[in-house]
Amino acid sequence: MQPSHQTSFLKKIHSSDEETAAPAVCTKIPASLSQAIIHYSTSKITPQQTFSEISVSAKILEKKSPCNFLVFGLGYDSLMWTSLNHGGRTVFLEEDKAWIGQIQTKFPSLESYHVTYDSKVSEAQNLMKIGNEAKCKVVNDPRYTKCDLALKGLPVDIYETEWDLIMVDAPTGYHKEAPGRMNAIYTAGLLARNREEGETHVFVHDVDRSIEDKFSMAFLCDGYMTEQEGRIRHFTIPSHRSSLDDKPFCPASK
Repeated sequence: MQPSHQTSFLKKIHSSDEETAAPAVCTKIPASLSQAIIHYSTSKITPQQTFSEISVSAKILEKKSPCNFLVFGLGYDSLMWTSLNHGGRTVFLEEDKAWIGQIQTKFPSLESYHVTYDSKVSEAQNLMKIGNEAKCKVVNDPRYTKCDLALKGLPVDIYETEWDLIMVDAPTGYHKEAPGRMNAIYTAGLLARNREEGETHVFVHDVDRSIEDKFSMAFLCDGYMTEQEGRIRHFTIPSHRSSLDDKPFCPASK
């Protein structure tokens, strides 16, 4: 009995030693993350948003990624957003063809599309009146709505994807004749409400400016606002299609 017990004991030690000595699995960092780290550690140009502002959407990405993330705008922070949504799909919509070309040359892995905005900052007051019409409070696919505030010329896939996060940080909107963000904000809200189920986190940057402030509150709704940090505002908008009861376009203000 003694030799048998000793043999069993030695086998157990040998097995334990093998487990301890097993080499650790080495996994390579994804190429997209490597590129982002190198880019931001060597670039003197920083993202347009502050650390505190970035943190608002980053903490949602931490919970949701990999997910579908739609960004109005292509900028110095685009590689960061794609990296934070590693394994998911991050799409950028940009008005400047030349800028898209520059970015694609430098970061060919980014998915971006050229879009055209017909409205100008100077038309904001009239577009607010249009947006308050009854037909603009009906939830529908933006392509088929009768509301003139909706963007109807985006790539087809934009309308047919259920976006978990949407960031509105474009178009520029810097002066009266520049394209404004009125249509982008309204369309983001419509895409969120028109998803089959669940909710969409919508972020609007530069809410210190009049258009971003007023249009986000009017069409993404004060009642859906979750947080504001600096110049960024976060809204959590539920599907309006999944409920048996008709939801009002905007809930009661908090």
